[in-house]
Amino acid sequence: MKILLTGATGYIGKRLLPLLVEQGHEIICCVRDKNRFYCPIDCVSHITIIEVDFLDEDTLTAIPDEIDAAYYLIHSMSGSDANYDELESLSAHHFVTRLNTTKAKQVIYLSGIVNDTSLSKHLSSRKKVEEILNTGTFATTTLRAGIIVGSGSASFDIIRDLVNKLPVMITPKWLNTRCQPIAIPDVLEFLSKSLLNPLTYNQSFDIGGPDILTYKEMLLGFAEAKHLKRWIFTVPVMTPKLSSYWLYFVTSTSYRLASALVSSMKVEVVCSDTRINELLHVTPMTYQQGLSRALIKVDEDKVASSWKDSLVSGRFTTNMSGYLKVPKKDCFIDRRKMELIDREFTINKIWSIGGDSGWYYGDWLWNLRGFIDKLYGGVGSRRGRTNRHDIHSGDALDFWRVLYANKEEGKLILFAEMKLPGEAWLEFKIINQTLYQSATFRPRGIWGKLYWYSVLPFHGFIFNGMLNKLIKE
Repeated sequence: MKILLTGATGYIGKRLLPLLVEQGHEIICCVRDKNRFYCPIDCVSHITIIEVDFLDEDTLTAIPDEIDAAYYLIHSMSGSDANYDELESLSAHHFVTRLNTTKAKQVIYLSGIVNDTSLSKHLSSRKKVEEILNTGTFATTTLRAGIIVGSGSASFDIIRDLVNKLPVMITPKWLNTRCQPIAIPDVLEFLSKSLLNPLTYNQSFDIGGPDILTYKEMLLGFAEAKHLKRWIFTVPVMTPKLSSYWLYFVTSTSYRLASALVSSMKVEVVCSDTRINELLHVTPMTYQQGLSRALIKVDEDKVASSWKDSLVSGRFTTNMSGYLKVPKKDCFIDRRKMELIDREFTINKIWSIGGDSGWYYGDWLWNLRGFIDKLYGGVGSRRGRTNRHDIHSGDALDFWRVLYANKEEGKLILFAEMKLPGEAWLEFKIINQTLYQSATFRPRGIWGKLYWYSVLPFHGFIFNGMLNKLIKE
């Protein structure tokens, strides 16, 4: 079957793609920017990549008419636009208009549980999108999930950060709100088994695990899985804004995502109807089983996708193609080079940079810069990296975004997502037997120039020390 996959670069889409290919389907991947799309080698011969911006109706002509079904995995939970709900509705309208002219029999939409009488803006928006999709000439299947537990999910990372960093927590009262978490393997099973299954046509289903827990119980459950003793006390005085700042400074989440999560976590997300379990013969795993699987993936460095690699986790909001060529005009550039001793050693060091590996020299200064960035509302350096030794275009890397990564070529280009009075690139490239390292800064006004000269004294030993460490032990 020919399947249209929207959100192919997202947390769910990246994991669903190889599963659909394994089932023998031909996949058309919708992406806003081909430069951000990484396809596993095993999937290359089974996919077609098209660039589509669902806010720009004209781009939807790239969607072929000959498709059998589609997955709608587009969300803007942490989008920077205050009117993101209107944008989500507009995207859905454009999608329905185009899909109505194709041969698609079914659209599968992953939404949120919306059984509470009072919904957050985020959940209300998802419900509205569901209503729009139901107006199409195709059959719509909506799967409504609450908290998704899996390595690389925003919920999992926030829980992990809180439990690992805080032996004692003074928390907002919404931690007593109930939810019904579901493990990511079960979400993928529901998504794949619903595909072109007439039993699911024109219906909405709640999907969740067997456990109904408060967020406090989820935190304590994680502590138990990690054999940690934690004490949690809830207080009624923490406002939504204070709660958002609490998550923002303690965890790796962005402030926009923290705000959206806090708003949604005040709403109960509990399944009202689990008949789909019998319908598709799925037995969801418990919360503790989901945690155990996620922790194993993290320990084995097999995290397939991460919310941090989504552009909404940082400040980069445009297509990457315009930034791939590092500028020279009107820029300050720090260039350094050194002869290679062992090319393979240097390549592996470059491809392991950041995250737990650090930056090889002056890490305390890198950490200080990240802390200052966090204080001013930036991404900081807590995002780390998804995998210890693999880097792909579009990945988040501490407070950088990977623009280009070609290991065979020996070239890596990073773009700074920290708050700056300008734009910054960090580039590594190997030509013949020489490693070239350059830091480029395009200042914005007088403040940009003052910033460059203020950090210039540190460049000498930071970048020179890093270059030395990349060349030899």
